Amino acid sequence: MSIVIQNVSKEFGNQRALGGVTLTLNRGEVVGLLGPNGAGKSTLMRIIAGYLPPTSGHVEVCGFDVMDAPLEAKRQVGYLPERNPVYEDMYVREYLQFVAGIHRLKSAKERVSEVILEVGLSPEVHKQIGQLSKGYRQRVGLAQALIHDPEVLILDEPTSGLDPNQLVDIRALIRRLGQERTVILSTHIMQEVEAMCDRVVLIRLGDIVADAPLSKLVASEGGLEAQFKALTA
Repeated sequence: MSIVIQNVSKEFGNQRALGGVTLTLNRGEVVGLLGPNGAGKSTLMRIIAGYLPPTSGHVEVCGFDVMDAPLEAKRQVGYLPERNPVYEDMYVREYLQFVAGIHRLKSAKERVSEVILEVGLSPEVHKQIGQLSKGYRQRVGLAQALIHDPEVLILDEPTSGLDPNQLVDIRALIRRLGQERTVILSTHIMQEVEAMCDRVVLIRLGDIVADAPLSKLVASEGGLEAQFKALTA
């Protein structure tokens, strides 16, 4: 088991963002957090990534508690936030070497070359990040999340704003990445879950309302569409 989440809640003042979430996520599956905006998806991902402390409950990533052993837990995680925080004035390879240095990778140049190939950045590697299309900037974000070869990959709205051609490429890339890692992605678009995920966790107002393999939800009465409509009703 890569991730164990036990009774995690999060409050911001008087506002409840999560209420007693419990999940176990395994290696080799792409798990989609599906829910409307404000459902608590990003909050849960930030807690798993160690960016936010839970109000109560605890999270383990590859056996490390995110509060008791934060550095060890974060080393297992690659994180791509919704707003991809890249340095647009840096060149692609320059930026990835910078990130590799932060992780203190011993063979940084070799690893940068590997991840450039892995995410399909080779055609644009000579450009500054600010000159790239949104699709290629997303690939740079994925590359920085993968640079240290993490066990867990957390992707917050990874396909937001992409054109149809970019969508196809990024979806295929995420599917490949999920073959050997635990991938968690959030979205409020049902079709994205259907295209990329093995398992779906439906979230509404900070609570999990369903957690099942995609195939089971699709085969249920009304299919995934009925489940999704119930979230936004």
